[in-house]
Amino acid sequence: MNGIFVTGTDTDVGKTIIASGIAAVLKERQIDVGVFKPLLSGISRENPASDTSLLKQFSQTSLSYDEITPFAFKEPLAPYVAAKLEGKSVRMEDVLSHWEKIKEKHEFFIVEGAGGISVPLGEQFLVIDLIKALNLPILIVARPNLGTVNHIFLTVQYAKSLGLTVAGVVLNGMSEQPGLAENTNPELIEEVCGVPILGITPKLKNLTEENIKNMVKEHVDVTLFLKEKELRV
Repeated sequence: MNGIFVTGTDTDVGKTIIASGIAAVLKERQIDVGVFKPLLSGISRENPASDTSLLKQFSQTSLSYDEITPFAFKEPLAPYVAAKLEGKSVRMEDVLSHWEKIKEKHEFFIVEGAGGISVPLGEQFLVIDLIKALNLPILIVARPNLGTVNHIFLTVQYAKSLGLTVAGVVLNGMSEQPGLAENTNPELIEEVCGVPILGITPKLKNLTEENIKNMVKEHVDVTLFLKEKELRV
């Protein structure tokens, strides 16, 4: 399967913005791209501001909201906890069953998790367990400021300990006047984590589709994903 799995070092680091922007850029390059956000909590799939809606809009996929996100829950909590509050339970097998139904509908898929790689998604499985099951390289989205090196290092080391491939890191939300930590973190991350920085993206004041697509086009190296597609074809 051709694709990438977009995860974060934390919640609200901009995974969906980066994932959606990459989808739009690949679509513009005539790549047949699909999206999969299997679990969503805190907002309805059809809400224009939801991760599901943004991924669908930017990728221009014909997949339905339910196909992109088969499991959605009301409370803005880890999906496992949000599901339990509704008396529901999601197993890994349930997620993979939906994946099998859509994975051949596009040549390249961008899959997005929830929060970081250790977030519990369902009964006895975390985000990282899903990544391993899908066998996709990982793109880590992280904040650029003080403290991010620790979070990225732990994420990378955990992924590598399970034999997973980390394609690289996007530092999202660089300040207009970055401080010393923001300026020195990219080189330090590559040195201590052993993974490439694939992009350093600025804070966007106006989150329009065009602005997000242009930001990714200008600041994120999407050629790696194109090479990944060529290698797996």
